[in-house]
Amino acid sequence: MYRKTVPYRIFNVFNTVFLICAALACVIPLIHVLAVSFSAKSAADGNLVGLWPVDFTTIAYEKTINNSVFLHSLWVSVKRTVLGTAGILAVACLAAYPLSKENAQFRGRSIYSWVFVFTMIFKGGLVPFYIVIQNIRLMDSFWVLVIPGLVNVWLIILLMNFFRGVPRELEEAALIDGSGHFGILWRIYLPVSLPALATLGLFAMVWHWNSWFDGLLYLSSKEEYPLASFLQTVIVSRDFSSMSFSKYEFELLSQKTINAAQIFIGALPVLIVYPFLQRFFVKGLVMGSVKE
Repeated sequence: MYRKTVPYRIFNVFNTVFLICAALACVIPLIHVLAVSFSAKSAADGNLVGLWPVDFTTIAYEKTINNSVFLHSLWVSVKRTVLGTAGILAVACLAAYPLSKENAQFRGRSIYSWVFVFTMIFKGGLVPFYIVIQNIRLMDSFWVLVIPGLVNVWLIILLMNFFRGVPRELEEAALIDGSGHFGILWRIYLPVSLPALATLGLFAMVWHWNSWFDGLLYLSSKEEYPLASFLQTVIVSRDFSSMSFSKYEFELLSQKTINAAQIFIGALPVLIVYPFLQRFFVKGLVMGSVKE
């Protein structure tokens, strides 16, 4: 227990104030975006919206939700994120488990490890990668959003280092009981690695959900874009051809309110999922693997 001395109390006050300011810096922009999305066109265009909607209206959300292209892009992103995250975790587990062994257990482990690290340092570049995608006929396919990103070397290295912290006594006991390597991975390594898997899963999920460049590069049809690519064309490139506005709707809607509504809807899934994984972040990546 810390003694609550004067310096400790001063540090505690400054630390609390700093954390509150950091939290507000993260939350206030999102609240402002939400307020703009519910505001009228005149208030949004005049930059009169702060943290509360001005002339409350839901027309931006009604138009966004009724847009079939937006809903399809949302579904593509959900499907991509679920399949991509599951695939990344599966590949990471299957690669990290043998790489976490000693050289006596897995000959050539160091060579394989450096092969993975080499791909992080030296890459072929965008043009050769595009040619490979074209030659294996993944262009204009949903799987071009999932398959090229299955091997995430950084996540494999993180999980490999976590697996190395698992007590060898657990593995030896399983081997004595007649369990194979797949059984050890499934019954021992994965259960004690839930914090690491949750953390890596969140990294993979956020990467897939926010990735927009690959959709623009490999998909020629805007109707098949994931949500991030769709928002990039509407918000950054200001291409409203897929929004199908009528003349009356252009008079009622502001580009800022539509953009704010789409940004908030796009950020909502991550905001919903994160609280369920927060407790694993609190425990950290290197929690003890022996349970009492």
